[in-house]
Amino acid sequence: MYQQAIHQYLQQHGFGEFCPKAVLFDMDGVLYNSMPNHAYSWHTSMEEYGLVMPPEDAYLYEGMRGVETIKLLCEKQWGRIISDEESAQMYARKSAVYASCPQAEVMKGVKQVLQQIAQMGMTIMVVTGSGQQSLLDHLTSDFAPYIQRQNIISAFDVQRGKPHPEPYLKGLERAGVQPWQAVVVENAPLGVRAAVAAQVFTLAVNTGPLANEVLAGEGASLVLPDMMEAKKFFQTIQTILKP
Repeated sequence: MYQQAIHQYLQQHGFGEFCPKAVLFDMDGVLYNSMPNHAYSWHTSMEEYGLVMPPEDAYLYEGMRGVETIKLLCEKQWGRIISDEESAQMYARKSAVYASCPQAEVMKGVKQVLQQIAQMGMTIMVVTGSGQQSLLDHLTSDFAPYIQRQNIISAFDVQRGKPHPEPYLKGLERAGVQPWQAVVVENAPLGVRAAVAAQVFTLAVNTGPLANEVLAGEGASLVLPDMMEAKKFFQTIQTILKP
């Protein structure tokens, strides 16, 4: 299964080799089981402004920068484009509601995946659309020694968030690798779309309520059920890629 997915990836993009030296992780729903909190805070905060955002829609918008999500909602439901300042104020309210939620737990199995990747000598990056400083501040302590501050690409580092490929292109650049030298680990449709647009081999780990077909339809190289299956993938390619 893994070898076939790699072969298809190389054929699709016309690359001559697949030799990963870096792994780029999304944050929400991948490193942290934080999406239930996001779903609640999006629904609750947007309702205060008269905007309809069902909790399940948080999974469809996941990965997009929060200010862009709000602008999109307002344009669709209010019929007008709001200013950057208004969007930022509304996102600050969403962040405040999120901060009142119980602390999100580290995703089950992800530390074993990070350990496996570190043992393989690959660079670990985080590429997230989040602009919530409270979450970003915890990354380096919750995932020490695997995640370093300089290896985090967040909403503050890009002009265009997912599904645009810019976040993952920035991640590749910072890691010093080409697309065929990386793997993306995602859980969100828009994140998968961004990674595929950046021409990176993309593992979609389905940690939420969406059907596997939604992630596969965005072009994921593989759709996996959990982080332990992702660990198995990296163990396997370690053997496949040995010279």
